[in-house]
Amino acid sequence: MTPTELDVLVAITLEAAALVRSVYARPFDVRFKGPSDPVTEADLLANELLCTRLEQSFPGIPVVAEESPPERFVDFRSSERIFFVDPVDGTNEFIDRNGQFVVMLGLVEGDRAVASVISAPDTGVTWVGHVGHGAYRLEADGSRRAIHVSDVAELADSRVVSSRSHRTPALERALGALGARAILALGSAGLKGASVAEGSSDLYVAPHYAGKRWDVCPTDALVVAAGGNVTDAQGRRIDYRAASLVNDLGMVVSNGRVHAAAVERLEHARTHTPS
Repeated sequence: MTPTELDVLVAITLEAAALVRSVYARPFDVRFKGPSDPVTEADLLANELLCTRLEQSFPGIPVVAEESPPERFVDFRSSERIFFVDPVDGTNEFIDRNGQFVVMLGLVEGDRAVASVISAPDTGVTWVGHVGHGAYRLEADGSRRAIHVSDVAELADSRVVSSRSHRTPALERALGALGARAILALGSAGLKGASVAEGSSDLYVAPHYAGKRWDVCPTDALVVAAGGNVTDAQGRRIDYRAASLVNDLGMVVSNGRVHAAAVERLEHARTHTPS
């Protein structure tokens, strides 16, 4: 990924964010792909825009996108470079009109997520990461500043950000096991990842299920570019070429300093779950 290519990704994501914002500003219909799995016009239109622009600008690189039919990216695992796209991460938040949703785009090269653009249409803020080159926050007025994860080193001092709309008893037990100073609720995986990347929280955990690979890849690249760490809930690197796109082993996103302790606490909570 070159700086010029990254600039193209930013431009494409901002175009999609503007489209999502235009739908958000008016009445829109909601359909369901399955139980508790809504989709709106914004998801579908942004998905098509992102895929089309990426295919035009980066021919030959598969685009694994949430609202695309699987046959559109059927052979992606054999490609050296792969885009993962979530056109509206936080569709429930979009429907609730609370502003906590983002457009997410991530790039995998080899076995690592290396580049990310996450844009919040409601605020106009965009986070950009390029592993090995750093991360920055781009404001709606075009100004930018470098971002970095926090330096908190103890779980007891950490601020944990977790799901706003997908709370379960198992998640509550896991969060309690961390023994953190504060638990913050926030919609959208991308916003939670951005919170860790810019140091406003220290840890984001989804101990059992963490959506699909397009929910993880952009967060992975952004947080690692900002100096943090991202693994599954058992401390293993995310495999973007696994047989399933489901993140069924959860996700831990951290500033790096509290990562090992968090994984250990989550494992203990998982293996000592009350019957």
